[in-house]
Amino acid sequence: MTQDLTGYRVIAVHAHPDDESISTGGALAHLARRGADVLVVTCTLGEEGEVIGPAWQGLVADRADQLGGYRIHELQRALSILGARGTFLGGAGCYRDSGMAGSRASRNPRAFVNGGAEAVDKLAAIFDAERPHLVLTYGPDGGYGHPDHIHAHDVTHAAAEKSPVPRILWAVRLREELEAALPSSAPDGWRLPDPGELDAVDTTDTWVDLDDAAWNAKVEAMRAHATQISIAQGPHAYALSNGITQAVTRREHYQWGAGLPVGPGADLLSGIER
Repeated sequence: MTQDLTGYRVIAVHAHPDDESISTGGALAHLARRGADVLVVTCTLGEEGEVIGPAWQGLVADRADQLGGYRIHELQRALSILGARGTFLGGAGCYRDSGMAGSRASRNPRAFVNGGAEAVDKLAAIFDAERPHLVLTYGPDGGYGHPDHIHAHDVTHAAAEKSPVPRILWAVRLREELEAALPSSAPDGWRLPDPGELDAVDTTDTWVDLDDAAWNAKVEAMRAHATQISIAQGPHAYALSNGITQAVTRREHYQWGAGLPVGPGADLLSGIER
């Protein structure tokens, strides 16, 4: 592939290890293969996550509480597959996974949702140092409402006010494509989603068509997060610990968040001077 994006810098801001692969893995691999420098900023270690299968169940928060450290290993493997660099906001372990809304974890002083202005300043310092042309993160609802995702959105936009970036895009899933890509039956032990159960939107501003290399990189990066994601044989579908079947689509969709607008289907970096 031509290195036509050499000199461009892209930052993706994500809440937990695995979000980078599920939400933006195809775009990150695509941009990196075209020569862009890609950095993933992860805000927590994902300590409050559930674990798939018996092998690592003892690592969860209410047992050994070692899951976050293990997920660093999974993230490093995923980023190497995507061709991206990685860093943790404030350093590994600075902010803890806040858990779902109302959980006991959210009351921990180190919970990411309690980061406040300090977290904004830390991300603004990264923007100052890296000078990204493009920032990817979540929309205001965090995709599916996780407090850490919502806070990542808020912190990203607040940091961009302190250290302006040319464009912010929000990773989303297009409902029509997502539902069309679902298999007709669920793999053994999983179930198909109920109507409207999966987070998705009805319109988007632009998208990335994933060629085989980018799509395979996304799937393999997701597979690297084995405590969190199961990949169906194929692979054409995946499930988290809830066993709900989801599709790995051949497009990743984005909505405009701030900065320079982007046209329908336009390259994510279109109109931004190198």
